[in-house]
Amino acid sequence: MGFTNQDLRKAGLKVTLPRIKILELLERAEHHHMSAEEVYKALIEQGEDVGLATVYRVLTQFEQAGIVERHNFENNLSVFEIMQDEHHDHLVCDVCGKIIEFHNAIIEAEQLRVAEEYGFKLSGHSLVMNGVCSDAACRDSIK
Repeated sequence: MGFTNQDLRKAGLKVTLPRIKILELLERAEHHHMSAEEVYKALIEQGEDVGLATVYRVLTQFEQAGIVERHNFENNLSVFEIMQDEHHDHLVCDVCGKIIEFHNAIIEAEQLRVAEEYGFKLSGHSLVMNGVCSDAACRDSIK
């Protein structure tokens, strides 16, 4: 997708180096989801002079502006991902914490049908399925 300086301005946010660096990190994130602490550590490793409080503040501003989405998957740990055009749901491994994104048209349709059945007008939804991923170390740990 790629957010630009113009997108930041449209969201009412000044273009600052910490905001640009945090956006770049989230856009390049291998698994799409990063906690504030992971963002902070990555910035420090890149030699950026930024505080953890700034990272939290910027991520909250991004969330309020609709640039990122916050998820609370486990132990009340918040992770953030760049807002995507297509809705997706998540599988979360209880052992290693791996997060797998998926989209399933049948699940999406069924959720809409259930909401309609109860006369409920959806403003959004989140489906998180917990379990154990296919990694051997995770499978072996549940014997």
